[in-house]
Formats: sequence, C-alpha cells, structure tokens
Amino acid sequence: MYGCEFDDQTGEKNGFLQDGYDGEDFLSLDFKEMRYISPVQQGILTVQKWNNDRGLIENDRNYFSTECIEWLKKYLQYGKSSLQKTVSPQVSLLQKSSSSPVTCHATGFYPSGVTISWMRNGQDHDEDVDLGELLPNEDGTFQKTSTLNVKPEEWKKNKFSCVVEHQGETKTANEIITNPGSVSKLMFSLIKQESLFPSASLLVLLLLLFCWLSLVSLDIWCIRRKKVRV
Repeated sequence: MYGCEFDDQTGEKNGFLQDGYDGEDFLSLDFKEMRYISPVQQGILTVQKWNNDRGLIENDRNYFSTECIEWLKKYLQYGKSSLQKTVSPQVSLLQKSSSSPVTCHATGFYPSGVTISWMRNGQDHDEDVDLGELLPNEDGTFQKTSTLNVKPEEWKKNKFSCVVEHQGETKTANEIITNPGSVSKLMFSLIKQESLFPSASLLVLLLLLFCWLSLVSLDIWCIRRKKVRV
C-alpha cells in the first residue's frame, strides 16, 4: 500500500509505503528520514539492502514528493465537482411542547464534518446536552442533532442559542419552531434515517399479524371443506 498527501494551505507533502507479508506488517518507508524500517526480524535483511541502494531511495523521494503529488492534484481536479463541493447546513431549533427538550437540527450539509455547540448568555454551555449521531440524507448530504435538556423556566430566564460550525462558516439559531407539523415531519425523517432495520417490536407485531391471518385463512378453508362434504 502506498500513496501521498498534500496540504494546499501549507504546501506540506508526505508519502507512505507499507508492505505486508502473511497478514502482518513487513516493512514501511519513513518519508521524513527517507529510509525503510521493519517491525519484524524477517524484514531486516530486505531493509538493509534497500537502504543501501541510493538509487532506489532517490527514486522513491522523487516519486512521492513530485510525481505522486501531481497525479493527486489531477484526480482532485477531475472530481472537483463532487470531492470538493461544499453545502452549508440548514439550522433549526425544534421543540414538541413547552416542557420538551430543545433539539438543534442541522441538515443538508456536505461534507460530513460539523460541530454543534450551545451557548448560554454568550458563554459555552455543555451541560445536559445529548449529541446525536451523524446520519445520511437521501440526496448525499448529512444531518445531525444536538438536544438540550433544559427546564422551561431556565429557557425563559436565560438566552440559549445553538451554534453550528461547518467548513469555516458559523450559523446560529435561537428561535424555537413549535409548529407540530414541522416537528412531526422532522421526527419522521430522523426515524426513517435511523431505522435501517425493523425494530424488534415491529417484527413481533408482523409475526402476530401473520399468525392471525393464517388462522383466519385456515378457518375459512375448513368451513368451505365442510360445505363441500355436505
């Protein structure tokens, strides 16, 4: 396995090369020192031979610092529309009722890296906060939630706000949406994304329904058989 990395902001370059044998690490290239190293005794002879071959070392240096970087930039340019696209999140504060927890919902963003935090009267607030999992949307973007468990009187006495940071952009939300339809629609969307497989209770319900239909079908069949005999 081998490849290279390039930081377009600092210009820093890095390369890596790792060989394995029989399911275990055999040797690797230390790019900064430009020498091969091995974690196992069986690789020592190979490492010594390759490190003494200055032509091989210089060829590796040239490939990982120049040729590999050029190919990396080309591939990034080819896939720029998808690999480097950025879509900002839509941020909402949702609450089922005045006594329910407040959920900060960020959705429709790409790439997936996002940070959701809470502020209380202008200060960072991380108490009674439940951070949800990152979930995919059907269009290839992502969504994530952070729920603040706060009492209604605490919310009224203080100024809470949700801060979402994505790709250097910051969005803040402090107005709660209490429309039942909007909240229900969101909850349905979250359940749909999380429920990749049916829950145990749903499976039991389907099994009971199947058994009931089977019994009904059996009763109807028996009644028809009796009528035929008569």
